[in-house]
Amino acid sequence: MIFVSVAAIFWLLRARGLLRSAMLGFVAGQGFYLSQIYWISQYLGPVPLIALATLEALIFALGAVAITLSWRLIEQLAPAAKLWLAAPMLATVWVAREWVSINWPYGGFPWSRLAMSQSDSPLAKWAYLGGLPLLSWVAAWISATLVLLFISALDLRRTRITQKERLGRRLVGSQAVRLAGLITVFAIAMLIQPPTNAEQGSMRIAAVQGNANAGLFANPIPGSILQKHLQASRLLTVGERTEKPDLVVWPENSSDLNPAGSPATALKLNDFVTNQLQTPLILGTITQRGDRFFNESQLWLPGKGPVDYYAKKRPVPFAEFVPDRDFWYALAPDLIGLISHGYDFGTRDGIYQVAESRVGVNICFEIAVDELNRDLVSGGAEVIISQTNNSDFGYSDETFQQAAIARLRAIETGRVVINDSTVGVTAAFAPNGKILASVEPFKPGAITVAVPLRSSQTPAYWFGPVFTNLVNFLALTQIALALRVTLKLRRKLDLP
Repeated sequence: MIFVSVAAIFWLLRARGLLRSAMLGFVAGQGFYLSQIYWISQYLGPVPLIALATLEALIFALGAVAITLSWRLIEQLAPAAKLWLAAPMLATVWVAREWVSINWPYGGFPWSRLAMSQSDSPLAKWAYLGGLPLLSWVAAWISATLVLLFISALDLRRTRITQKERLGRRLVGSQAVRLAGLITVFAIAMLIQPPTNAEQGSMRIAAVQGNANAGLFANPIPGSILQKHLQASRLLTVGERTEKPDLVVWPENSSDLNPAGSPATALKLNDFVTNQLQTPLILGTITQRGDRFFNESQLWLPGKGPVDYYAKKRPVPFAEFVPDRDFWYALAPDLIGLISHGYDFGTRDGIYQVAESRVGVNICFEIAVDELNRDLVSGGAEVIISQTNNSDFGYSDETFQQAAIARLRAIETGRVVINDSTVGVTAAFAPNGKILASVEPFKPGAITVAVPLRSSQTPAYWFGPVFTNLVNFLALTQIALALRVTLKLRRKLDLP
């Protein structure tokens, strides 16, 4: 239905005034976001949801104006040029608007991109060629092509009535070309076969899901979240094991007691890693250094304890920190006051050396940030771990949406991505998008998978950033040309 909804938005914005386009775009943006991110209201109520949806709808409204301007430019093209350029032009402004939304303000909101709707679709393989930006563009192009087919069908019906056979043949020809284009886009996706072979050997990784309520505003008994993950991990140590894991992973916030501030917790974890797991462990906790707080991932080794850590580089605004706190506190003191302290931005890379392997780590929403995942590949990550805590969002779609993003990242980066959650979805995704193993959501459990370690870079690694810059440049260019066309038409009609 994403193709139908986006096609309807494109249709809605054709032959409109700019002010009306902005108004229609704002309404469409509200529907687009409220229907997808309602889970934000699960822990803070409707006000933050409405505020975020409204901000995104304002950006959506600007994108709607750009779409209307693009339609005006399209109408000025020669028939042959319109046939080949109309759908790409509409797709380009859509993806440029997405880029604004995922980067601005305060780092943006990297969610609700068209690409993210395609993780179960054959089209997902386009992410291997150009990453999420190209996949979004392909989805927008399909929607635009559907609109143009619909317009051609309406025009064709009129030509039959007026017996304009020559124009009718041209419209039938354009429909055939567009249908051929749709078939080609899906055929290419079916032909793309991302490699999944091991290039640097393999590694057995176990991911543990404790099914613990580790939400921002949860009030568990101190140590209970840690205990749930210890209990779930014992599923890996019960009975005879022919092969033990090379690495065990716990999710974000899996230890509610900071080992650095609790000697008893540090002793318990060290004993568990050294004497029971007998294998390295990656866990998540909140640490404090002086008056600074960090959402942190830690690597523990048997007999050594914590040897490396990664602090989240992109804390979530208005959840993990409050930008411009004084300003926003004056507007909503009750809500802002709930966030008593903010997490600082980490600066270390997310690469852990585990034996001979390099493991890349990101935390929660960072899986949705393009450049952070590129940095892991640049840093030599041979497998990617996404530690996440979805407790705040209850039984909503949020955890399934995030798992879909992780699946696309596996295709884009050419790495196995293990999405490890406190409550689910915990799953391992192969570089071709295949689900290697998963834990049933909202139940304690663990999976162990043999992971092929890969070091090569996908086409998306090289082409993705180039494509993004090209799309933004082309979008600005066509908007400028469309404004010029609009001004010329106004002068021609002698409008103010």
